[in-house]
Amino acid sequence: MVRTTAVDPDHLASLVALLPAPADRPGGDLVAWLRRGEGLVGWGTAATVRTTGADRFAEADAWWSATAARAVVRDEVGEPGSGLVCFGAMAFADSPGDSVLVVPEVLVGRRGDRAWLTTVSSTGLAGPLDVPAPAEAPEPPAGVRFADGHLGPDAWMAAVAEAVERIQAGALEKVVLARDLVATADADVDVRWPLRRLAERYPTCWTFHVDGFFGATPELLVRRERGLVTSRVLAGTIRRTGDDARDLMLAATLARSSKDLEEHEYAVRSVGTSLAPFCSSMNLPEAPFVLHLPNVMHLATDVTGVVHDSATATSLALAAALHPSAAVGGHPTDVAVDLIARIEGMPRGRYAGPVGWMDAAGDGEWGIGLRSAEVDGPTVRLFAGCGVVGDSDPASELAEAHAKFVPVRDSLGE
Repeated sequence: MVRTTAVDPDHLASLVALLPAPADRPGGDLVAWLRRGEGLVGWGTAATVRTTGADRFAEADAWWSATAARAVVRDEVGEPGSGLVCFGAMAFADSPGDSVLVVPEVLVGRRGDRAWLTTVSSTGLAGPLDVPAPAEAPEPPAGVRFADGHLGPDAWMAAVAEAVERIQAGALEKVVLARDLVATADADVDVRWPLRRLAERYPTCWTFHVDGFFGATPELLVRRERGLVTSRVLAGTIRRTGDDARDLMLAATLARSSKDLEEHEYAVRSVGTSLAPFCSSMNLPEAPFVLHLPNVMHLATDVTGVVHDSATATSLALAAALHPSAAVGGHPTDVAVDLIARIEGMPRGRYAGPVGWMDAAGDGEWGIGLRSAEVDGPTVRLFAGCGVVGDSDPASELAEAHAKFVPVRDSLGE
């Protein structure tokens, strides 16, 4: 039984502050999807499914359709994200890695001047509930130490050099290579601490947490809302210096960079090709814009379309069609993904896979799991990746990866 009631948005000064402490979570983990103070947070587990392998998206989508069909829903709000909602984090590769959809028992949402509370119960409709009071503030992780993950800097640069050689030989046009960094604290990390810091410092990104996977992604893989489809493509990156005048010059350099424009074109083309079968009309802008984030700047393009069959093209089905895009895999996709498996030197897990939410109508938002990490007790595994093309320089790519570690790395500090 699912009930959504409207609540006073003035009582929701901070959604992330509502997340309860680990010891107080009723039967499940925390979920979050936040941007500019709006979005969804939840806790408890009313239902969940885990899938693996090549059919992980289709199996998860089928489970959700069956779950939504059985649910009795009383939704007094009628916004995307109200009523029955699941959160998901999908593995990057067919193997290894597992994917998950979870329905929280309690969900609080905010969209513009509207806010709501959803409760899910297996025993009957719960009565109207008040929005929970903000939880006690989390403690910062103590004694955090960082160490290289599966590949150290030299070994990873060697992998980038090998990829460049293969590209120059004509085997492929682009591949995205990632590396990991491992943080270890003195005690279990309360994920609410990095979530609060990411939401505050990167308000234009989508701050998320599902099943131990968290981050603040700047890249929206796909949004489906009442038939309109949107995908934000990011490819081509330059690090910010902190000097506004210098950063403006760097932004202009990025906008003219043949290497970055080439990388970006592959990514936009990949998204357009993947969405075309589902959309009756599409708009692919001719030139990208420069997206300014606190630590880096990206070339960005917003691709839009109108879905022609909402009954079958759920937001998760669209995410499945888009994954992996050239922005996180490469081009051609199958060749690039095979090369990633052979030379990257680590399992990605859910890094660079779709993460987000979906409601009973199939509307939802799915980001690409970038600027992200996996938390497991006192250990946090951070990820960063770079697009490699024919004229990429391994040392420059390593510096770019370091810049992309910054959001999550800093979120674990005081």
